[in-house]
Parts: sequence; structure tokens; C-alpha cells
Amino acid sequence: MRAAPAALCLVLGSALAGCGDMNRFQTAAAPPTVAMPKPKPAVAQTPATEKEHERILASYGGTYDDPRLESLVTKTVDRLVAASDRPDQGYKVTILNSGAVNAFALPNGQLYVTRGLLALASDTSELSSVLSHEMAHVLSKHAAMREDQARQAAIVTRVVTDMSNDPDLTALALAKTKLTMASFSRNQEFEADGIGVGLSAKAHFDPYGAARFLSAMERNAELKVGKTSLDPRAQDFTSSHPATPERVQNAQTIARQYAAPEGAERDRETYLAAIDNLVYGEDPSEGFVRGRRFLHPKLGFTFQAPDNFTLDNTAQAVIGVRDGGSQAMRFDVVRVPAEQSLGDYLNSGWMEGVEKASTEDITINGFPAASATAKGDQWQFKVYALRFGSDVYRFIFAARQKSTESERNARETVNSFRRLTLDEIQAARPLRIKVITVQPGDTVESLSHRMAGVDHPAERFRVLNGLDRNAQVKVRDRVKVVAD
Repeated sequence: MRAAPAALCLVLGSALAGCGDMNRFQTAAAPPTVAMPKPKPAVAQTPATEKEHERILASYGGTYDDPRLESLVTKTVDRLVAASDRPDQGYKVTILNSGAVNAFALPNGQLYVTRGLLALASDTSELSSVLSHEMAHVLSKHAAMREDQARQAAIVTRVVTDMSNDPDLTALALAKTKLTMASFSRNQEFEADGIGVGLSAKAHFDPYGAARFLSAMERNAELKVGKTSLDPRAQDFTSSHPATPERVQNAQTIARQYAAPEGAERDRETYLAAIDNLVYGEDPSEGFVRGRRFLHPKLGFTFQAPDNFTLDNTAQAVIGVRDGGSQAMRFDVVRVPAEQSLGDYLNSGWMEGVEKASTEDITINGFPAASATAKGDQWQFKVYALRFGSDVYRFIFAARQKSTESERNARETVNSFRRLTLDEIQAARPLRIKVITVQPGDTVESLSHRMAGVDHPAERFRVLNGLDRNAQVKVRDRVKVVAD
């Protein structure tokens, strides 16, 4: 074998000498050690929570699947958990396919937010305020406490009812029980607000997001209620939640302990990007309202409410209320055996005060129907039952005083019930949130004209974008509009 050149031997010798400390060589070349993230705490499931989960999905239209939204919500929860005193508590968030503005939690850490709530919020700090509030209910074990309180209330009610022959005493005991439950819940809400604001602040979100979102909820509720006297918030003292103005003031007071009103992180741009194209309002597959008209493409029918009526599509019925609250209507579906006549159904006792002599078999746009009148202590009723295919639908009209106008409103609404055309069914699509950039010359008024399918467009635009009643948009602002 030929000898290696001297220069090569020198190089090899130097290289081999450098390999003498193998540990030093390997340490320098090894990649840095990366700590594996800890697995998220699991959410404990029981038959009771699984059953409740299924009930919630059924009541709120199932889940709303949107990867961008799910990612944003999950990251927000993770950030809140990291700042929490209980990072061992697991949470799982479900976005519900409902236009209602709602959020709630189960005792095991399952959190629920509706897409209606996500549409109303204006930035991630407002979302964090909602999620941290619900997390606070879990951490404070409010649900378990409510169950205990409800059991005690049920015992009190049963004992008083069984042992007392005095109706006034029974009513007083029931009223006290109701007030105790309401006060208990109000205290829970204030406690959850306090914990939630603090948790958002510790996670470096703007702690004033809670006050802003509570204000938006109040203004949104005012739009929904309109000018009617049937405002459900009128019973606020015995309601299960405190009045929103009280909560706004409380949230602002707590937020001041953590930060000044301006400067904290809101993360508006990220939030708006996530909710762009979000379905707004009702899901067309479950029926939807457009102005005074209700359409149900899946079932194939439509009807129109009278002038000055505001319609609301709830899970149980379509409710209509006239401005001022002097008239109202309800539309729903009922089970009536095929062999039972509609007139017999109206007189079957499901409603008190029906005048049997007023019952009349009629036809509405080719569909068999029946009508009758009924009287209550404070309301006069006109009721209709209409058979559409294998289903029977019910119109109930109520007026504080029977008049020519109330009779005409009922008659015209029922006569507007008809089958949807194929073109109408194919054209039915949901409204969506669209995020746009304000251009020179744009104003609240001009942008609100671009809002489709909503009532009070200018005020709704302000509410959706967190604008005070006198605030104006600025060029290059990113804002939400409702479009079809």
C-alpha cells in the first residue's frame, strides 16, 4: 500500500485528535432539547353531562363548524387557562348554530357560545370576557350550588303546599323562594363578572371588554324588544340575572383596578378576520325572518305579518308583536290526528275561553283550515288551525281590545300563508357578516343602507360595531355589515 502524503497525514492526524473528546463533539452538534407541551386537562364526562350536551345541541341548532372561529376560541381559552389559578381545570368549547346571543357552561367545564354572540362581539377581548365569565361559573361551582338551592326550594314549595290550606300563605312562601333563587343567581353573576374581568386582565386582554360587551347586549336586546310593552326585562327584579346596567357599572369598576380605559389589547383585526362570512341570524334550514315575512324553505311555506309587527323566530314558535304591545301573534306546529277535524281540535280544550259557537271550517289558499274566537281576562283571541301536508299549523292572534284593525290583521296574515315556489326555495340563503374597509365619504348612514335583511339598520350597524349613538366611522376602519 502506498503511503499517504505527509500533508494528508497531518490533516487526518489533526482530525483524529479532534475526535478524542467525543462527548464534547456530540454535545456541540446535538439539537437543543425542546420541552414537550403538557397535555390539556381532559373534560370529565358523565351520563348526565352527555345527556345535557345533546339537549343543548338539539335546542340550539347543533354545532356551527368553522375552523377559523374554532381556532380563535380555542386559543383564547388556552390563554385564559394559562393565566388562571386553576390551570388543571379542563375546558371544551362548542360553538352553537344559533343566532341567539347566549353563552353558558356545564359544571364539568364544557363551555358553549352561539354564533349570534360571536357576531355581536367586536374584538377578542370581548370574546375573552364572555369565556372568562363562563369559566368563573365553573371554577366557583355555581351550577352545583344552583342544583342544591333548587332542591331546597322544591322541598319548601312541596311542604308549604301540602301543609297549608291558606292560599295567601302558600303564595307568599313561593314568592320568597323565587326571590331567594333570583338573589342567589344575581350574586353568582356579579361574582363571575368579577372573576372573569380579573382573569382577562391577567391574560393581558383589555379588561374593559366585559363592560363593552354587556353594553352591546343591552342595546341589542332593546332593538329586539323594540317599543313593545311586552319587554321581558320589565321583570328584572325577579329575573335570574341582574340588570345589565348594574353589571356594566360593576365590570367597569373592577376593570379600573387592572388598567386604564385605553391601551390594553383588544385584538380587533384578528377577531374580525375570524368572523368574516359568519352566518348571521337564523339558519334558513330552520326557517327565517325577512322584514315582516317568515319563510321556511325546508318545509316549503311562507306568510307575512301585519304592518308595524316585529317577528322573532324562536325554537318553539314564531312570535310577532305590534309596536306598543297592543297586539301579538304566535305561529307554531301542533300534533292533530288525521282523523280529527280542525274544528274539533280548536274546541278540544287546549285553550281556555274558546267560544264553540264561533268555530268555522274554512279554506285558506286551498288548504283546509278552521277558525274560532276566545276570550281571556285581558286579551281577546282569534285562533286558526291549518293543515299543510301532514302537519297542522296554528295561528294565535291576541289583542288587548278587539277591533276592526285586529280582525283585519289576523285575517290578512292567515290569508298570506302559501306554498313557496321552487325559485324562492333555491334563492333562500343565510345572511352573513361581511367585514369591509371604510372608504372616503362613507358614513354610518350610508353603510347601514348596505345592511340586508335587518330591521333598524342604522342602529344595528352601530351595535354590531360597538359605536356609540353619536360616533362616526373613520376612513380605513374595518367594520361589520350584514349581507346576503
